[in-house]
Amino acid sequence: MQGLLLGLLLLLSIVGLLVWIRQNRAESTAKSAAKPDDNSAFHAVAIKCSDKACDAAKAMTGRRFLSNAAPRLPLPECDLLECRCRFVHYKDRRTHRGRRSPFATSSSSGTTGTLEQNRREKADRRSDANLDD
Repeated sequence: MQGLLLGLLLLLSIVGLLVWIRQNRAESTAKSAAKPDDNSAFHAVAIKCSDKACDAAKAMTGRRFLSNAAPRLPLPECDLLECRCRFVHYKDRRTHRGRRSPFATSSSSGTTGTLEQNRREKADRRSDANLDD
């Protein structure tokens, strides 16, 4: 009888522990989903249109806005009774990784902007020739 009682107590404690873990996991994922990543100064959003979206929302498809400059949904020009458009969050407003490519041309002549001569007026302050000590 004591063995059955201990087994039942152990089973109830394991079930209680599993329920507690599941609730904490659900709360932490809900908090992370509700709050966008504010670490980036360039946190952005884009409008994701529903199947039946208004022309104003379709015109803004693919355009990213900084979070604090994004238009409110539903858009003022929306002519639908029930707007189902929503925001998609991005860490950065830019769509590509880097701003500049080392392989891209930066001028109309096709050069990459390499420096042909040293344009500094003074000698390098770190060179051995400039040491007076």
